[in-house]
Amino acid sequence: MINPVHLRTLLEVVAHRSFATAATRLGYTASAVSQQMTALERSTGTTLFLRGARSITPTPGALRMVRHAKRVLTDLDALMADVATISTDSTDREEIKLGIFPSLATYALPKLLTSEDWNSLGINLRLWIGEPQQTVAGLGNGGDLDLALIFQVGPGGLSWPASLERAWLGDDQFRVVIPASWPIADDAQLTVDQLAEWPWIFHHPGTSDATLISRLFASYNIHPQVAAYCDDFNASLNLVSSGLGAALVPDLAMTQAPAGLRIVDAPEIRLARSIFALKPENSKKPKVALVLDRLTQILSD
Repeated sequence: MINPVHLRTLLEVVAHRSFATAATRLGYTASAVSQQMTALERSTGTTLFLRGARSITPTPGALRMVRHAKRVLTDLDALMADVATISTDSTDREEIKLGIFPSLATYALPKLLTSEDWNSLGINLRLWIGEPQQTVAGLGNGGDLDLALIFQVGPGGLSWPASLERAWLGDDQFRVVIPASWPIADDAQLTVDQLAEWPWIFHHPGTSDATLISRLFASYNIHPQVAAYCDDFNASLNLVSSGLGAALVPDLAMTQAPAGLRIVDAPEIRLARSIFALKPENSKKPKVALVLDRLTQILSD
């Protein structure tokens, strides 16, 4: 998923045509800015800059992304401001800092923040939307998150301090998603041999999702054609709808799926990511449990 922090950095880099200047304005090092832009290129599958010995030049893709990023960040700022200014008659308002991964945020936060009694609960919610590695870090030494909702794909790829309390909230099943234009019957049960004939949109190698999916296909001795590498499920779904290839996408990411695609049944492909809540032991904020309970209810609906 795309990190909003990286989008803000992109705006500065494009505006000043310099990693160093952007770093100075944002309080980073030039190396950190360069790493953020590399991560953004990797997550979007797009080359954003032509790098010379002493200069960088934004590509047309970068300029187009800037236009979209301005709208996205404006909406995100409006969301944060709205949450921050919610008024209530309660005298025991409590600030809860919540870390949550993007696809769950897209699904759950609108339901949470628009629930009928939310304004009366006395909660000031501060959000950190990011991938599990980022939110786990926010719970560690020096971090200040009160609660993090993360996912884990398979037994490895993510760890957290033993001092954190963990609660399993459910599983998010992956679905085989194909272009609606492909001539596959709606009630077809597909075999792995049929899947092997398709072009696929995969996560970039090295991520936990990519490793597990690669092992799953390899266990059937399948090495499919890769049409694209993409770490953003929304982008992957749009690529599927355009006819580029098939993809494995979790249910939570399907909430804003575009037209032009459909889910098919492949009984041999069974994959899920487990959703966990993490919080510090002996939390002194009682309303952390209330927020977690509300989010758990939303997930179970």
